[in-house]
Amino acid sequence: MPAFKSVCVFCGSSSGRDPAYLEAARVLGASLAHEKIRLVYGGGHVGMMGALSDAVMKNGGNALGVIPEFLVARERAQEGTNELKIVPDMHMRKRVMVEEADAFVALPGGIGTLEELVEQLTWVQLNRHQKPVLLANIKGYWNPLIALLQHMQKDKFLYDGVRYLLADRAQDIVPRLRAAVEAQSEAAQAVASGM
Repeated sequence: MPAFKSVCVFCGSSSGRDPAYLEAARVLGASLAHEKIRLVYGGGHVGMMGALSDAVMKNGGNALGVIPEFLVARERAQEGTNELKIVPDMHMRKRVMVEEADAFVALPGGIGTLEELVEQLTWVQLNRHQKPVLLANIKGYWNPLIALLQHMQKDKFLYDGVRYLLADRAQDIVPRLRAAVEAQSEAAQAVASGM
């Protein structure tokens, strides 16, 4: 089985209006802990981030929080994570998160979540990495973005489309990521063996 040890989860520092979003964060956190997959996340203890990291820790999992100095007080840096890295700025936060992750998940969130997600979709499109990127489309949250991406492709601004995975339920996230990592590993082995 290919290495699949950590997942970076982008999500809101707000809880959102629908309790299903927080519940999805809790389910994903518990799933990561049970599967012994380390959470890499924004390091805050508020909103979706707090629900996610609390679920990981409550279920005996491991978490790496990465938070810029200026957000430590505002997002109440998570105490009790296995590891908390305080970095100088948002650019370094994203860099550390990317380096530490084997895959990416976007739960519901705001403009920061969207920006982090779109950067990873861009990097996949530009072949900067081939790590899976999954949209956790809880209650259709990402449907407007999916429609926009389809519009961009239709109007020929996305040459090869956008490669991402989709899960409507939190309990489907880890299995979909695991299957994607396995498929990539098999494809890489086939190329290496000259098939």
